[in-house]
Amino acid sequence: MIEQLIIEGLAIGACYGLFGVAVAIIYKTSEVVNFGQGEMGMISTFVAYHILAQYGLPFWLAFLITIVFAILLGMFIEFFFMRPAKDPTVLGLIIITLGAEMLLMGLASWKWGAEQKDFTFPLSVQELHEPIPGFVLNEWSMGVFILTGLIMVMLFLFFRYSNLGIAMRATQQNQNAAKIMGIKVERVFSFTWGMSSLIGAVAAMFFAARSVLDPNFMMEPFMRAFAAAVLGGLTSIPGVVVGGLLLGIIENFFGYLWPVWKPIVAFVVIIIILTIRPSGLFAKHYVKKV
Repeated sequence: MIEQLIIEGLAIGACYGLFGVAVAIIYKTSEVVNFGQGEMGMISTFVAYHILAQYGLPFWLAFLITIVFAILLGMFIEFFFMRPAKDPTVLGLIIITLGAEMLLMGLASWKWGAEQKDFTFPLSVQELHEPIPGFVLNEWSMGVFILTGLIMVMLFLFFRYSNLGIAMRATQQNQNAAKIMGIKVERVFSFTWGMSSLIGAVAAMFFAARSVLDPNFMMEPFMRAFAAAVLGGLTSIPGVVVGGLLLGIIENFFGYLWPVWKPIVAFVVIIIILTIRPSGLFAKHYVKKV
């Protein structure tokens, strides 16, 4: 029983961590928490649903089209919402992301309605397998583990060896110095939002496969992913994934032992970590000198 609780907690925790990575990528370059991240993933999932329901295309073709849409959506929000802000403060930019969140939620409600819908997904939540004796996994869980591992490896290689990844790291450390070195910071921000939206859309489709699809379905997953990011450290992408895994295990055990407390676990984690170690468990703590 305990082993199965851990496995199930790791699976949902990997999905929290994957979505938390989408939040962390933007934070790493601009120190802004994108509170519209959940709704960006939500509307991308609705696009996939629309393609599947209206046009009957194969899932993987709909998935590829949705990925392109998600990238363009992230770049659109950065270009038309974030970039025009004059002398922005971090608080001002966060408020803009909240405005984008409300706009996307209203758009989804207008276009697809508030009714709950089933999202067709190729990986079953009900069909069980036993890849390791004693550990039962469904197809959804195995897909999450594989996808999270692949994305982590790709991000590591991207940030370590690609010119654009190095430019993103330089922009994170010092925007003015990056501009002096010839890095086009605005393009870096645009690409960052596109990448973040892509990862968020993939995670949102996995969340939709476990629940139902409606304009509000990403609100709770976002809060849990944000808690995972805070737990692991918003500036440490591997830390965010580990934070998601830990949160998934903690939440799963609370859900088994004290079901009534499960919905607030993420909020308790946020409060405790911000009180004890604001930088998170795996991120380096630093103090800005002015």
